[in-house]
Amino acid sequence: MTADQDSVETQDEQRRRIARQFIQAIPHARALGMQLDELGPGNAAISMPWNADLVGDPHSGVIHGGVISALMDTCCGAAVMAHPDGAKVTATIDLRIDYMRAATPRQGIRARAECYHVTRSVAFVRAWAMDDDETRPVAAATGAFTFER
Repeated sequence: MTADQDSVETQDEQRRRIARQFIQAIPHARALGMQLDELGPGNAAISMPWNADLVGDPHSGVIHGGVISALMDTCCGAAVMAHPDGAKVTATIDLRIDYMRAATPRQGIRARAECYHVTRSVAFVRAWAMDDDETRPVAAATGAFTFER
């Protein structure tokens, strides 16, 4: 292994550690049971198990839209923190979420986010939330986040 490969692996591990700390530092992320599943340069995947306490309508058993919003926002932030340009801190500037369908009752939710462009101080992110049917997203989001190096 070359010194450059060692350096890249060290940076990848550092990004993972920072993203995990980012998620663990957010009280509602811990309370909702969010778990970091994947992390790569500028992208993240976070899952959250179904929980009866998170249901919006007890008759339907569907997870509340606000919980899905929190999951997507957190996943977007993790993707920003994992960007190769090395954000030290991030915060949501704007997040637009389009709900496409109700989540399937009693299924967990997963979010995937990609930080696809950064400027000197703003990161642009897109994300998707899905249940077990990954061919039909539950929601899609686009957002802008602060990008402090």
